[in-house]
Amino acid sequence: MNSPATEPLRRPIRELPDELVSQIAAGEVVERPASVVRELVDNALDAGADQVTVRLVAGGIRAIVVEDDGCGIPPEELPLALKRHATSKIGSLAELEGVTTMGFRGEALAAIASVSETAIVSRPVSAAQARRLDARSGELQPAARGQGTSIEVRELFFSTPARRKFLKSEATELSHAVEAVRRHALARPDVGFAVWHEGKLVEQWRRATHEQRMADVLGADFVTQSRTVEFQAGPMRILGRAGLPEAARNRSDHQYVYVNGRFVRDKLITHALRSAYEDVLHGQRQPAYVLFIDIDPTRVDVNVHPTKIEVRFRDSGEVYSAVRRAVERTLALPAGAALPPVAGALTPPPAGDTAPPPSSSVAPATPPATDSASAAYPSAGLPFTAQQQRLSLADLSLLYAREEPRTPWSPAAPAAPVAPQASMPLPGDPPMNRAAVLDGDWPLGRALAQVAGVYVLAENAHGLVVVDMHAAHERIVYERLKSEARATGIAAQPLLIPASFAATGLEIATAEARHADLHALGLDLSPLGPSTLAVRSRPAALADADPVELARSVLSELAELAEADAGHLIERARDDLLATMACHGAVRANRRLTLEEMNALLRQMEATERSEQCNHGRPTWRQLTMKELDALFLRGR
Repeated sequence: MNSPATEPLRRPIRELPDELVSQIAAGEVVERPASVVRELVDNALDAGADQVTVRLVAGGIRAIVVEDDGCGIPPEELPLALKRHATSKIGSLAELEGVTTMGFRGEALAAIASVSETAIVSRPVSAAQARRLDARSGELQPAARGQGTSIEVRELFFSTPARRKFLKSEATELSHAVEAVRRHALARPDVGFAVWHEGKLVEQWRRATHEQRMADVLGADFVTQSRTVEFQAGPMRILGRAGLPEAARNRSDHQYVYVNGRFVRDKLITHALRSAYEDVLHGQRQPAYVLFIDIDPTRVDVNVHPTKIEVRFRDSGEVYSAVRRAVERTLALPAGAALPPVAGALTPPPAGDTAPPPSSSVAPATPPATDSASAAYPSAGLPFTAQQQRLSLADLSLLYAREEPRTPWSPAAPAAPVAPQASMPLPGDPPMNRAAVLDGDWPLGRALAQVAGVYVLAENAHGLVVVDMHAAHERIVYERLKSEARATGIAAQPLLIPASFAATGLEIATAEARHADLHALGLDLSPLGPSTLAVRSRPAALADADPVELARSVLSELAELAEADAGHLIERARDDLLATMACHGAVRANRRLTLEEMNALLRQMEATERSEQCNHGRPTWRQLTMKELDALFLRGR
C-alpha cells in the first residue's frame, strides 16, 4: 500500500534583515576594488571636485582612500549618507528619468560599508573643521582636513571571506583600479587625477584640454594616429577621436564610449562602431576610439544596472545610425587627405622643368569623384587637362584588361632603354608642372615608375610614395560599385530548379517576415510546406555559391538582428558581394602601366573615399619622407 504524499515543507514569507539586504546589494555594486574606486570617484565628481586623489594598498584589497576638494558633506548628513537609498542626487521620478549626475541610486556607500571597514571624513566650505564618521560604530568625531571629502575603505570583504577568495592578484586588482580612474580622466579633463599605490605615485593627469588629456591618458601616438569626430544628428551630438585603421590594435583596450559623460558598455554602440570600420579593418584587428555622445537625458535610461555601466536608449536605431555615420564620415577621407601641410620638404625645380603630359588617346568619360570627396579635400582634383583628366574607372579597366607577363631581369642582359612618353598637349591645356606636385597640390604626387609589376612609385611634396596598385584600384572599383548598387540594387539569378531544404520554424517565420529584405539581397525564398523552404533565386554575382547554405546563413543573421538593424544587414551583405566583384575586377599584378595610367590611378585615389585601405583592410599606399630616406643613407651624419 502506497503511503499518501507528504506535503512539502513550506517556509513562510518574511522580510530580510537589513544586514542581509545590504550584503545582497553589495554583491551587485561591489565586485572588486575597482568597483569601489569607480563609485567613490563618481561621488567626488558630483561634489564638484577639481582634484581627485586615489590611494591604494595591496591593489585596493587592504585599503582604498579617495580624496577630493569638492563641496563636502555637512556633519548632520554624514550618518544619512551611509543609509541605503539616501542620496542628494534625485528627489522625484521626473529627476530619475532625466539623471544628469554620475551617481543617483544611493546604494554605493551603504553597500561598500557592509563589506568593509568604512569611514568618512568631510568638511564643507562653511564648516570650521572636518568631521569623521565611523560606519561600523556610528561614532562622529572632529578631524583635520581641508575642504572636501575623504572616503576610507579598509579590508574589503573582511566580513565575507568567501568573496575575498575570488579576487585576483594585487597587481591585477591594481590595474583594474587604475583603469577605473583612467575612464573618468578621459571624460573630465577639467579635473586633475592622481593614483598612489603603497606610497608611490602610479598615475597622474593634470587639468588640460580634451586633446591633451587623450594624449596624456592614451599616449601621443593615439592623437597622431586618429581623426577628430564631430557629428550632429538633431539634438544628439557626437565628439571624440576615431583611430586610423592602420593603427588598429590586437586588443580592444583603447575603446571608450561615453553617454552624457558616463562610461558605458553598450552592444548597440559597439556594433555600430564595428560596422563603421568593416571595410577598412584587416582581419580581427580592433580599432581605437574615444567617443562622447551627448543626448537628451530623458531619451536614455541609466537606471538599468546597479553598476550604471549599461544604458538603454529610447530610440536605439537613431543612436546606431548616428554613431555609424559619424565614424564612417571621419574615415571616408580620400588617400593623402590627412597628410600634414607642406613645410618645404623638397625644393621645386626651375619653372622650365615640367613633366610630360599624358597622352590624349583616352576617350573622355565622367569622373568618379563624388561631391563629398571633393568637399573633404578640395585640392584633390585631377591634375590633368580639361579633356585628359576625365579618365574613368571603366577606362582604367579597359587599359588594365590585357595582362602582360613580366620578363625577369638578367644581369647578363643590359636593360632596354625606356622610350619617353610622347608629349601631346591639347590646345589651351596647361603643362603638368612638377612644381605644383612639390607644392602639395596633389597629395600623392606624380608617378615615376612601376616596380615588379606590383607597386607604383610616385614623388610628392614630402618624399616618396609607394602604392600597391591592385589594392588601390580594388578600393576605387569597390566604391564605384557601391554607388551603383545603391541606385539599382543587387541583380538576382533565377534558379532553373529551385533548391529546397528542411527549415526550422524560426527560419520559416523569418523568411515570411523578412521577404522584402531577402529580395533586396537577390534571394527569393518561399515555403513549400509546413517545414520546407525553396530557394528560387540567388545573387547573380554568386553563381557558384550553394543556394541552401547561403539562404541559411542570411536567415540566421536576420533572425538575430532586430527589425531596425535589418537595413544594416542588407547593406553589409550587399557590400560583401561587391567586394568580391571588385577584387576580381581590379588590376592584377604583373600588368605594365604607362605613366598616364599610373597618374590616373593616383588622381582617383585622391578623389575616392576610404582609399587609404583596400576592401580587406590592408593599406594601399605608404609615405617615405625625405627624413626617412636620408636616414637610410646616413645623410647628414
